[in-house]
Amino acid sequence: MKGLYLLVLLCLSFDAQAHKPSDSYLAFTVDGQQLQGQWDIALRDLEYAIGLDADNDGAITWLELRGQQAAVFTYALSRLTISADQQLCPLTAGELLVDEHSDGHYAVLKFRAACPAVIQQLQLAYRLFFDIDPQHRGLLKLTKPQHTDTAIFSPEHRQLQFTLNIARQPFRELLNFAYEGVGHIWSGYDHLLFLLSLILPAALVRDRGVWLPKPGFAPVFWDVFQVVTAFTLAHSITLSLTALQFIALPSRWIESAIAASVLFAALNNIYPRFVPRRAWFAFGFGLIHGMGIAGVLLDMGLADGQRAWSLLGFNLGVEAGQLALVSLALPLIAWLSRYRYYPPLVLKMGSLGIAGVAGVWLAERSLDFQINIF
Repeated sequence: MKGLYLLVLLCLSFDAQAHKPSDSYLAFTVDGQQLQGQWDIALRDLEYAIGLDADNDGAITWLELRGQQAAVFTYALSRLTISADQQLCPLTAGELLVDEHSDGHYAVLKFRAACPAVIQQLQLAYRLFFDIDPQHRGLLKLTKPQHTDTAIFSPEHRQLQFTLNIARQPFRELLNFAYEGVGHIWSGYDHLLFLLSLILPAALVRDRGVWLPKPGFAPVFWDVFQVVTAFTLAHSITLSLTALQFIALPSRWIESAIAASVLFAALNNIYPRFVPRRAWFAFGFGLIHGMGIAGVLLDMGLADGQRAWSLLGFNLGVEAGQLALVSLALPLIAWLSRYRYYPPLVLKMGSLGIAGVAGVWLAERSLDFQINIF
């Protein structure tokens, strides 16, 4: 019973904007001994770190951001160190702009780094937000004379080094984006709660209005296999099409539809009407989830030659992270379903908690405001 209450409490405490983890986008162009930089940082993250909303009305205006320009540059640039051939490259602040990414508005910091000599080896040390958000990632695009490299900063990988005259390493990019894909799905609570809602009834069968446990593990496994496969296939299709820019829908529509899918899946467990068709629901709504997952790749602005490797690595990481979580949940669901309290407490009350979270997400994303539950 305590475990169930903890599950519901955890569901209700999820950040309503938690679909997309905290990311910043750092882009450099190398020109001799100069580096031209652009750093896109989410306004919501800067607000949390240093405070931008002077009148506390819940909206950050351009006037408020411009008034904090010096503080923004000081905060950000103090958390980035650039060296060339082991010699420090001083950073100089430039223009401050605003841009919109798939998950909201970002401050755009223009700056440059002047190195003592023509750059041969470049060392970058990144520390932004790691002290307050261990899930934060810095997505790097480094444009060199020969080609463009991409990489990802994380609390485990705070320093990167590049040799300018070495050819691009696609396999390293694939591994970097696979790692990012795992982190993205593990912190994508709406995707996880949608999938959890679909597999919670996998160990049960509905007979004359009553939930009964399925005999043995095999039918439970087959049920989960169908649901997860349908979801994986669907979101892989639209993740690829969206990242390759064959399809594009407004982010607000996508995020609202994802929240609605979580709400619908949870309510179907409380008022079961379409239990045998859960695999079809997983496929249909999975098409929408794939467009949401693609936001990270779109926001990086990858060059045409990089999209294939980055997309492959990211998608493999998403699938690996999803498989790991399902592998943990499946035996637990199969075991708990043997007890009579599983349908009324775990299935129904757990789904009620998920529906509550999804309802908050749907209201926030469709009406563009934020509810603070705690």
